[in-house]
Amino acid sequence: MAGLVDGVDAVVLDFYGTLVRMVPPLPPTHDSVLRRRGLHTAADNWGEMWSAGPADGEDHREHSVSEAAYRAWEVDRLRRRALDRGVPAELAGEVAAELDRATKTLTLELFPDVLASLARLRGRGLRIVVCSNWFWDLDRAVDGAGLGELVDTCVASARAGARKPHPLIYRAALDACGTTPGRTLFVGDMWEPDVLGPLAHGMRAVHLYRPDRAVQGAAPALPRGAARIATLRTLTDPA
Repeated sequence: MAGLVDGVDAVVLDFYGTLVRMVPPLPPTHDSVLRRRGLHTAADNWGEMWSAGPADGEDHREHSVSEAAYRAWEVDRLRRRALDRGVPAELAGEVAAELDRATKTLTLELFPDVLASLARLRGRGLRIVVCSNWFWDLDRAVDGAGLGELVDTCVASARAGARKPHPLIYRAALDACGTTPGRTLFVGDMWEPDVLGPLAHGMRAVHLYRPDRAVQGAAPALPRGAARIATLRTLTDPA
């Protein structure tokens, strides 16, 4: 596993599941918000909470022209879903706003290997970029997690105009790195967004397969140009 960062000028890291995890107090679920309001039919038909957001690979650049436009689109998506699930029109707007707040009420904690690993990457003179399918305020979330001094810049799907594995966000990440694809290493825990997508865009990729990962299931076979690690420490300390 030696040499993962040899020959690269920048390391791009996913955020959730790679650098941070969610810890209690957990956010209220959309189901609980709807049922507390007595909207049981809507709750029964709502679906999984996180499915209410944009889909992986979605191109939404028309809504990413400004923070205000994007935030309005987020809430309007929820409003339209609420109407579709039977929420009365006179309640749909306020219900959508509450659901949006619930989605973003997250308590995040760094994985134990993050600070030392990023410090070692920086010590090698590498540029460090966080690239995530995230809300508009990824930079504030990164700062809030205590990574502000270790990360050069952030690329959020909300601002980039598309979600991984759409090519647009990888181009934005490479622009942020100031590197060519072949001199860039992408590290993350999600298979298509963090491994297959970067590889298709010419980057090297590392699949972070933590023992305490949030996403369960067997790890797919590695394609050419990819590696797999169980901890970020392996990026600079193979032993």
